[in-house]
Amino acid sequence: MFHIISSASIGITSVPVTVETDITFGLKAFCVVGLPDASVKESRDRIRAAIKNSGFKFPRGRITVNLAPAHVRKQGPLYDLPIALSVLVATGEIPRSAIESAVFIGELALDGCVRPVQGTLTSAIMAQTIAKREIFVPTENTAEALAIHGLTVYGVASLREVADHLMGVMRLVPVVKKKRRAPARTHQDFSGIKGQEAAKRGLEIAASGGHNILLKGPPGAGKTLLARSVPSILPSLTYEEALEVTAIASIAGVLPSQQGLLQERPFRSPHHSSSAASLVGGGTWPRPGEISLAHRGVLFLDELPEFSRYVLEHLRQPLEDGSVTISRAVGSVQFPARFLLIAAMNPCPCGQLTNPYRPCTCSREAVMRYQRKISGPLLDRFDLVIEVPEVDYEKLLSQEAPESSVVIRARVEAARERQRVRLKPLHLFSNNEISSSQLDVCAPLTPDTRALLERALRTNHLSARGYTRVRKVARTIADLSGSDMIEVDHLAEALQYRGQDQAP
Repeated sequence: MFHIISSASIGITSVPVTVETDITFGLKAFCVVGLPDASVKESRDRIRAAIKNSGFKFPRGRITVNLAPAHVRKQGPLYDLPIALSVLVATGEIPRSAIESAVFIGELALDGCVRPVQGTLTSAIMAQTIAKREIFVPTENTAEALAIHGLTVYGVASLREVADHLMGVMRLVPVVKKKRRAPARTHQDFSGIKGQEAAKRGLEIAASGGHNILLKGPPGAGKTLLARSVPSILPSLTYEEALEVTAIASIAGVLPSQQGLLQERPFRSPHHSSSAASLVGGGTWPRPGEISLAHRGVLFLDELPEFSRYVLEHLRQPLEDGSVTISRAVGSVQFPARFLLIAAMNPCPCGQLTNPYRPCTCSREAVMRYQRKISGPLLDRFDLVIEVPEVDYEKLLSQEAPESSVVIRARVEAARERQRVRLKPLHLFSNNEISSSQLDVCAPLTPDTRALLERALRTNHLSARGYTRVRKVARTIADLSGSDMIEVDHLAEALQYRGQDQAP
């Protein structure tokens, strides 16, 4: 019995799937077994037409295709190409020895053309893991597969092309990785934002350490503009981070065609009408949601109180764990969700509660009801709470150029580099990922700083989570100043951002 190797996605990883085909005499039938979903079962008609239109004879008799292991659910059209090849091997058209060292994925059109599929990057990682030397993927997906070193990648456009290569009629040329220019940053630049120095400082700290931040202020103060400018100061993805981010985008089907590894951190901004499943992931067979698509990037929730409280409560566990586990009857899937959460909100329904220039028209009950849409446990998970006041007209009309994103990003990258060196033995990427048990090693305090923190614990009644998060923010502020120790001024600045322990 011969085997053709393909892959099945579980979360953002792939496992090998063995495609076996048996052809026997009997009534004409084409059966696919091994827990296939509807799209795999429908492949029978596509494969039959593709084989005939590629110049081969489709065999008569009973054809049984087994996708092993049988307990792993198979979904998607990527099995079209390996199943068609297994049929041709079973009929003797293709020699068995030609398929032993490769992995095959691809969807077939009725005329035999090979169409792109999702999850190519994870399939390439799997091929490298099981020591396969070659992978055959649709031409549009070659850039993804080329991201994995030491793997020979063949881009195929049709079933006939793959068959001729395996039969030795016409050899395909392996795809060569081309050096790509870094994409130009197109995000809003901080140089276009007048005033709001306190908010800019808070966002710089948040970007440097991966800390969650809440922007509060009247409408029109620039909260949304500030949040949408954050990608311009974030450092580029490392290779390890890029693999994770690209794998999620590939599995979700949002990776652009001919796109290799993503180089910019994702920025996701779901509408406040989003459901819990769209935010955290879900479906009959779980798919990644917005928090996973924002992994290693930014999740921006504008008009935070307008989101359903039920939906927002789903964020609590991922914010702590950096991952989300979705369980269904067919199984459980875990997706990474280590993102920088930026939220923006008005202080009241009319938005003018904190505006000294315009009167608030909301009743006390309306203000309390509006603010209570955000639960205390969720509010406690914001490391920084920044007041964004209305910009003074003198600053709006000033000709002085604000600090550009290039200058701020240089400081952020320097702080991130300090973190990378310190946290590399712990396999962490940012200060926000430090656990409470690692604080004394990663965020040491001077005697004076410890005394200040003790006073803050007594007077401000910081929660245990608040204590941990203040130390991590202070660690980031120290990194921005180039200090190995957390000094008193670093901790004092971190404490002033701790607005969660007061009423919203």
